Parts: sequence; structure tokens; C-alpha cells
Amino acid sequence: MDQRSKAASTSRSPPRVADEHVVVLDFGSQYAQLIARRVREQHVYCEIVRHDISPAALRARKPRGIILSGGPSSVYEAGAPHCDPEIFRLGVPVLGICYGMQLACEALGGKVSSAPTREYGRARISITAHDGLFAGLPDHTEVWMSHGDQVASVSSDFVPLARTCTCPIAAVRHNSLPVFGLQFHPEVTHTPLGSTVLRNFLIDICGCRGAWRLGDFARETIEEIRATVGDARVICGLSGGVDSSVTAALLYQAIGSQLSCILVDNGLLRKNEREGIAHEFGDHFKTDLHIVDAEDVFLAALDGITEPQEKRRRIGHAFIDCFKVEAQKIKGVEFLAQGTLYPDVIESGAAPDGPAATIKLHHNVGGLPAELGFKLIEPLRDLFKDEVRRLGLELGVPEEIVWRHPFPGPGLAVRCLGAITKDRLNVLREADAIVVEEIKSAGLYRQTAQAFAVLLPVSSVGVMGDARTFDNVVAVRCVDTTDFMTADWTHLPYELLGRISTRIINEVKGVNRVAYDISSKPPATIEWE
Repeated sequence: MDQRSKAASTSRSPPRVADEHVVVLDFGSQYAQLIARRVREQHVYCEIVRHDISPAALRARKPRGIILSGGPSSVYEAGAPHCDPEIFRLGVPVLGICYGMQLACEALGGKVSSAPTREYGRARISITAHDGLFAGLPDHTEVWMSHGDQVASVSSDFVPLARTCTCPIAAVRHNSLPVFGLQFHPEVTHTPLGSTVLRNFLIDICGCRGAWRLGDFARETIEEIRATVGDARVICGLSGGVDSSVTAALLYQAIGSQLSCILVDNGLLRKNEREGIAHEFGDHFKTDLHIVDAEDVFLAALDGITEPQEKRRRIGHAFIDCFKVEAQKIKGVEFLAQGTLYPDVIESGAAPDGPAATIKLHHNVGGLPAELGFKLIEPLRDLFKDEVRRLGLELGVPEEIVWRHPFPGPGLAVRCLGAITKDRLNVLREADAIVVEEIKSAGLYRQTAQAFAVLLPVSSVGVMGDARTFDNVVAVRCVDTTDFMTADWTHLPYELLGRISTRIINEVKGVNRVAYDISSKPPATIEWE
């Protein structure tokens, strides 16, 4: 395999300052990716790896710091996830958070037990030592706790740093090893000074300089793409979303006219989506744009299918078939570019050292098989959504594209619960357009992270005029989030919700009831399927 093929057939190495790389060992925490985001906000590159990564593999990565995430288990349970204790003796600073602190303390001679009083939510800690982790913090500060177990005792090698009224050991440091622990969660916004604690760990304890920047990422990635691609042609699948749009913009800056874009119109797009993509990438970016009419193909593939994962699988296969036919019409193609993001890689279990659990199938993560004959380029696979938006602005992508709400790869199929038909999709498409129009009119589109309609597989009794109806129910979903790992439902004004409901019922034939989803993530996901 020549050097170019080798570079393209594997995941790109993230551009980073070598001595400023931090890893998070994931023990199943819902906040693991949030920890990585908070570290990157301090301009230190960070990625997530499996909790059982070997000390040798960690040593080879040469991290400046190691963070042990929280997790849902108890460290004393049979089968609970652990890490190799040698990790604490690598000479690399280690910060254990919640479960991670308990694990570190137990591995180094302490005892963990079920707490007499569990702590969930806000708590007030008293800091007893202000050097290191707590430099610059007041004697008392609010933190966010989420634990039923706690460190009951530590060996004489540990020094307690903070306490609460019910948790006498809320933070610790080791006397001779660079090992630190926090029972609370510094990564969540409910810990107001959490970013200061993390910065103290990264800068003062790990010795990082905070040199990682998205501008450097763009420049290095463009250079890498040029070196990898040479004079070959690259094709990029477009969906109209920010991920594929920023991918295309990055590629266009790197290789210009060597880029061809393909939009597969699968009949699952939002209202006027196809026309908008044609304008943005035909007129704005002046790319070689190919549009495939494939609605009938996808509807046939989805006929009678109601199970969400099977929908995703069939959509993925149909997409591959349609994409392959169109791609073969373009001469000189050697590379395929996709807008895969870091959460996609993690949640699909695709990261070689990442958490293994698959939350949902992402049809764009390694979804195009080897028989297509293309080498894969995924220039955004190391970035989170908010980083992609910032990168898009740096690349000159129009704000209306950058700030467009996310849209799932399988499109309206996973928002049309139950059977997929053209009529049901049209109902959903019209209702969804009303939701977005009204939120934009209220000036709240940029303040919300994602808003859309969901067509439910149930019918509801209603009265329109003097007649009884038995029609569809539409749910409206609107969430607030910065990283899409956790999300809260948006508290939209009642007047706005009323306008949305009235318009959908009056203007969309076949709907007689509208509900508003007030679930957070977790335990719910943002999408319904």
C-alpha cells in the first residue's frame, strides 16, 4: 500500500500540539463527551478512549493528562468497569471524576461504600486546601453531585481537599503520585467554577499551554487533504445540513474544482430542502453538483418497515446503491468525503479505542462499503457539533447554513414513526415547516438547538366544525443544548406554542392534535427514533 492509500484508508490523525493531548477513559458516563468538550474549550485537544485501554497503549499516545470519567456502576460490584492500576504509575497526571475518583482511591488503598446520604443535584463544598486543583477558588462554592457511593476512607498517601456536609471526602490528591479526584462534576454548567478547576488541572498540573485552535485545524486539514488527494477527484455526499456543508466547504478550499457533490433526493428531505441545496452549492460554492431523483427507490425500500434500526439499515443500503450509480458517472474519482463527527464515531462504536456500546446506527460512519472502490476522507471526525459551526464560520460558510438546525441522516423517516408512506411524509413535511417558520418568526431559532415535528403512529378523536374527526397526532420537539450529548426541552412561550398548534391543525390536512415533548436527554434522546 502506498503512502497516499495508507493515509486515506485510516482515520486521520487529529492535528494537535503533541504535548497537549489529553485522554478521557470512559466508564459509561453520560457526561464523558461533555468532559472532552470542556477540555477542548481550554484549547487542549482531548479524545475519549475505552476504560480498559492498556498502559502501553496510553504510553504510546504520550498524553499530558488522563481523566477518568464517571459511570453508573459501583466500583465494588462484580463486573464493574476498571482500568489497569499501572495507569496511576505512568507519571502522567490523572484526574478521577465521581466514579473515576472512587476507582482511583480504591486502587491506591482506599475504601468505597454506599453513602448514608446520597447526593444528587446542587451541593456546597468547603475547600480545605487551595493549591493545585482549587487554586483561585473561594473557601465555599456550589458544585453538582450525582452519586450514591462515596469514598469512605483513603490511605495515608492521600490528602483530602474538600468536603460537603454529607461527603467528608469530596476531593483528594495523592502525596507522591500525580493523582487527583473530584466527587463532583466540574464539566457541567451547574458547577459554576468547574471550568476553573479543569483549567487548573490542565494548565497548572498537566503543564499544557492551551495551544490547540480550530484555525490551526482548518489549515492543517486543508494541507493534509491536498497531500492525500493529489490531482484526483473527490465526491462528497450532501444533505443540506451543517456537517456535510462544512465538509464540502473545507474540501472546496483545499482542492477547488476537483470536488464533485452528490445530493440523493430520497423523498425524506425537509420542505424546499432540495431547492435550497441547489442554490447554496450550485450558486454560492460553484461546485459540480449532481442531484439524484430517488424518492420511489426509498419508498419501496421502506414499504411496511416500522422498526427504527431497520429503517436506518434500509435507507443506508438504498443510499449506497443510488450514490454508487451516480458516482460511476463522474470520471477520475478516488476519494469519498463524509461529514462524520466525533459523536457519530463514539455512538456508533467505530472509534478503535472508544467506548464499544452502539447507541444507534449512523449510516454515514463507514456506511459506504469497500466495493465502491473509494478511499474515505472524514475531515470532521474529530470535532463536536459546536466546533464544526465555528469552523464553518472561519471558512466563510453563510450563517444560514452554519446555524441550520441538525437533520438526521435518515431524514424524515425517523421522525415519521410507524409506516412510511408518501402521504404521511407530506403531512410531516408541512407540519415541520410550520414549526420552523414560527420559531424563526419569534426570533428564537438561534436560541434553540433543534426544533422539528414528529408524526406519531396513532390517531386521535377530534371535532372540526360539527363533524367528528379521527386524524393524526403531531408532536413538536424543541431542545436547548450546546454539545447534543445532553439536552433540555426548550421552554417556548405558550403563545408561540399556541400559534404552532393552531397553524398545523388548520393548515395541514389530516392532523387534529398537537403535543409538545417536554423530555430531556437523558433519559430520552433528541430524536424519537
